[in-house]
Amino acid sequence: MSRVAKQPVELPQGVTATITDTSVTLKGAKGSLSVALSGGVKVVQKDKHLELEYNANNRMQAGSTRSHLSNMAVGVSKGYERKLELVGVGYRAAVQGKTLNLTLGYSHPIAVEMPEGISVEAPSQTEIVLKGIDKQRIGQIAAEIRELRAPEPYKGKGVRYAGEQISLKEGKKK
Repeated sequence: MSRVAKQPVELPQGVTATITDTSVTLKGAKGSLSVALSGGVKVVQKDKHLELEYNANNRMQAGSTRSHLSNMAVGVSKGYERKLELVGVGYRAAVQGKTLNLTLGYSHPIAVEMPEGISVEAPSQTEIVLKGIDKQRIGQIAAEIRELRAPEPYKGKGVRYAGEQISLKEGKKK
C-alpha cells in the first residue's frame, strides 16, 4: 500500500473542492487549479479534507495524485515563490511588465516572457523572485532561467537558486 496516498489532504480555510469522475478542481483566494484523475483513483471529500480510494494496481498514481492535490491546496491558499540569485560581474536582472530582461555576460541581452499566472519581481539587480499558485510551473520557469547561465564549477558565476551551494573545483596547479 502507498503510504503517501493513505494520508488525507487537508483543505485550508477558504478552499473549496469540486470533484468529478475525471478531475478535481480546488478554488481559493489566489485562484483555482485542477488535476485530471487517472483510471482507478477516486477522490472523496470528507469534512475539510480529501481522501483517495484506489486498488493495489493504482497505488503509484494514487501517491502522485495525492501530492498534486496537496500542492494545489497550498498554492490556491498561500501561493508559492522561488528565488534566484545572479552571481558574476555585470550580471543583472530587470523587469518590464511581464518580461524579465537579463544581462548574463553574453553579447546580447536575454528577454524571458513570463507565462500567464506567474509574476516576476527583481528586488535588486542580482535577485529574481517568481510567484504563482502552481508549484510545478514555478519550478519549471526557474529551471529554464537557471539553464540560461548555469553556475560554472570554477568560480561559481551564473544563475543559481537562493541558498544553493555550488561545489567549486580546484584550479590548475603549476
